[in-house]
Amino acid sequence: MEQAGKYKDERKEVARFMRRLYEHGLTTTSGGNISRRISDKIIAITPSATDKGTMRWREVGLMNIFGENLTPELKPSIEHEMHLSIYKKSKDVKAIVHAHPFCASAFTAMKIRINTSLTAEARAILGDPVLVPYELMGTVELATIAAEYSVKSDILLLENHGILTTGSTILQAFDKIEVLENAAKMTLIVDITGKKSPLTRERMRIIDKYFR
Repeated sequence: MEQAGKYKDERKEVARFMRRLYEHGLTTTSGGNISRRISDKIIAITPSATDKGTMRWREVGLMNIFGENLTPELKPSIEHEMHLSIYKKSKDVKAIVHAHPFCASAFTAMKIRINTSLTAEARAILGDPVLVPYELMGTVELATIAAEYSVKSDILLLENHGILTTGSTILQAFDKIEVLENAAKMTLIVDITGKKSPLTRERMRIIDKYFR
């Protein structure tokens, strides 16, 4: 229990963004998880069996990079291995947001690419997300393959599962998942209407040069 009151500001930030994720309809009451590095050895991460819509800082757990639960009064997230594996693989990653936004998650089940070339914002923030082959949620296998793909892209579409984004801050990772959900909705609209005018290759090249 000695860790229970530590790192209040960092845990408040995680809780705030978890509530925001739920309020924006980007995840469900029991779904999704957010984490951030506190140091090279400690992360703050949302736990299992907690209402994501009302989360407060004392409900955010602490773990070390080796997987030891430093807040044993809280049940670790089912996906803590995935978060830890990504942090170990990519030292530049400081925050991870994993959720199940409705439209973007549907694309993980259809194996259809989310078109990120419809707006300049989507191209600048999202680039080319990658689809991660299916592994069962909460398993070491999923943690391993997600970490492997995290060096290829900061936006992962987990097949038949959901979305994972990484960033240098929680705000950056949150922004990516929100923009991705909007890009998924835009993709559906333009595909249904059949009226599509995406960015040209030259425009995407310039955007990539300055923003990616």
